[in-house]
Amino acid sequence: AVWGEAMTYNHPLWNQLDEKAGREVLQKLGATPAERAAKAMDPRERAYLAAVEILYSGEGSKVERDARYAEAMQKLAARYPDDNQAQLFHALALEGRSEGVRNVPDYLRAAEIARRIFARNPRNPGAAHYWIHGMDDPEHAEGAIEAARALSKIAPDAGHAQHMTSHIFIALGLWDDLVKANEEAARVVYAHARASAKPEIRCFHYNEWLEYGYFQQGRHGDALSLLLDCKRSGDAGLPKIKDAKEAKKTAARFAWSLPMMRATAVIESHDWNGAAVNLAMPESADAQAQALDRFVAGYAAAQRGELAGAEQSLEAFDDQLATTTRSDDDPQLFDYLHIMRDDLAGLVAAKRGDMAKALELVRDAATRMDGLAFDFGPPVPVKPPHELLGELLLADDKPAAAADAFSRSLKLAPLRAQSLLGLARAQAAMDQSRDARASYAKLLEIWHAAEPDQFGLDEARNYLAAHPQE
Repeated sequence: AVWGEAMTYNHPLWNQLDEKAGREVLQKLGATPAERAAKAMDPRERAYLAAVEILYSGEGSKVERDARYAEAMQKLAARYPDDNQAQLFHALALEGRSEGVRNVPDYLRAAEIARRIFARNPRNPGAAHYWIHGMDDPEHAEGAIEAARALSKIAPDAGHAQHMTSHIFIALGLWDDLVKANEEAARVVYAHARASAKPEIRCFHYNEWLEYGYFQQGRHGDALSLLLDCKRSGDAGLPKIKDAKEAKKTAARFAWSLPMMRATAVIESHDWNGAAVNLAMPESADAQAQALDRFVAGYAAAQRGELAGAEQSLEAFDDQLATTTRSDDDPQLFDYLHIMRDDLAGLVAAKRGDMAKALELVRDAATRMDGLAFDFGPPVPVKPPHELLGELLLADDKPAAAADAFSRSLKLAPLRAQSLLGLARAQAAMDQSRDARASYAKLLEIWHAAEPDQFGLDEARNYLAAHPQE
């Protein structure tokens, strides 16, 4: 029991470890590692305990301890090959030892371990879960579709299990499946909140993904309602949380989630002066939340033609970057912030009429993005740099280069609607009617439930009507 409780304070896929809490749990069993080991009932228990001791030992950096823990779990799994949980914790350790940044060989190795355990026991939620995490990138996601289809049925009353399936769906551009998964995840979470008399705060991870899915489907009204519901329920619910520690933690999550959902709404809706742009944001100490606030304000202002306001946001962004350094807690955040900054600066330059500078800035952002490990989920940064590059190239009458940029964007975010629309426009501009028709047709398939005013919807219909299939 103590081992399991200590493990709850290690979140390897998120690069999170609460060392203080973990050590306090271990102290319940004994004052020293030797005292605790003496209470283990058999060699296997001692091996599990020795492994978790590494995480909370304080010896060496977190990176070093994660590596030593993974080695310990590898040895434990090899010693007890019939212990499914040993195999799965080894898989999870492999996925976690790169500090929240995807290491493809380790992830694929973990996925293969989890797949083998799934074959032994298709009802094991950990097997499906870690199989999914090992392959939740566009290049490999098809290999875990079986796990995604299974996990929601294995644990129907677990919100995270419902959501986890969408890690594969988003990597394949299966928007209907993504929306269904996160609607179900949110339903489960709300039911649990009601059952425990806690406020339903309608934000956070599942709704961030759900909002993004709605926008891909062209359901802007549903997406905006979700954002406004997040704001309303957070403002109303946070004061009702009685436990001080939980209230502080939830407030910090809200101060990150609302800016994230707002940024998604502004970029995906193209409504540069709507409710999302003007939504009041909570104060946040989170660097990415602050950056999102500045980015969205500046991006929307530039699109409205209010370039003085856009440049003011850019200056604030530059001030933030001047005091930002690379951190082991979030190794890629430093790069994401610079990509967002160059995206914004590039858009402002384009609106000022300096397309050469704009293209240089956004190309630099796209190149930096290409050097990063793939990050699962809705795009980070919220405006993919390759997509913006394609839009600028189209505006500069360079459709061939634009098509290349949109194609690269679609490799990172398959069937993302704005990138697919850009690709269709570039293909049409080059008179590649067969390719353009296929792209517009795919958009109409994605937008089967879209609202009538979805931008690009009439354009796609009109193109297909004017270019009948040969």
